[in-house]
Amino acid sequence: MKYLVELIGTFFLVLVIGLTVIEPGAGSFAPIAIGLTLMVMIYAGGHISGGHYNPAVTLAVWMRGKCDTKDVLPYMVSQLLGGVLAAWTVLYFKHDAIVTPGSPDTMRALLNEFLFTFALAYVVLNTATSKKNAGNSYYGLAIGCTVVAGAFAGGAISGGAYNPAVAVGITTMGLSSVGNIWIFLVGNFLGGALAATIYKMVNPEEYKS
Repeated sequence: MKYLVELIGTFFLVLVIGLTVIEPGAGSFAPIAIGLTLMVMIYAGGHISGGHYNPAVTLAVWMRGKCDTKDVLPYMVSQLLGGVLAAWTVLYFKHDAIVTPGSPDTMRALLNEFLFTFALAYVVLNTATSKKNAGNSYYGLAIGCTVVAGAFAGGAISGGAYNPAVAVGITTMGLSSVGNIWIFLVGNFLGGALAATIYKMVNPEEYKS
């Protein structure tokens, strides 16, 4: 069931991204809708799967020691499938829309994706997996707000995916070219990995036997 939850959460995240970004969309309010969707999906599924909805987050949570190795690949496959299904749904809804792939500056886009994916994964680890914050009720809001901030701050630089499943989704929709997908994959996974590394450094007491 947790793999289905990951598919559903990622599906609605990518669905809202496509419907709000592709015209006629939500304009400057799109990041708010996207962040709110992530927040509610985390609250809806967090108690079942952890509410990752992002392969880079799954990597970070696994490195932190809060995701079983046997679940890593199924989580990522479920998330990517959810992203593709959402993209196809968006294309069905927006079949008359003219979509032009973005053409970001490679190095600026790579750095932006890396930094804000790091921020996202860092917030996830500290609010949703830390023993010090166990049982808190704000983790979903904190994670959703991080995405809102990243979308507003860096969306114009890279497209603001911060999530390989979102990257696959926006590529399928035509919002980003196939040739640029490596920017997201490299930046996102490196950001997630660094977040887990830093988490371990600043929370050594959680790893004492």
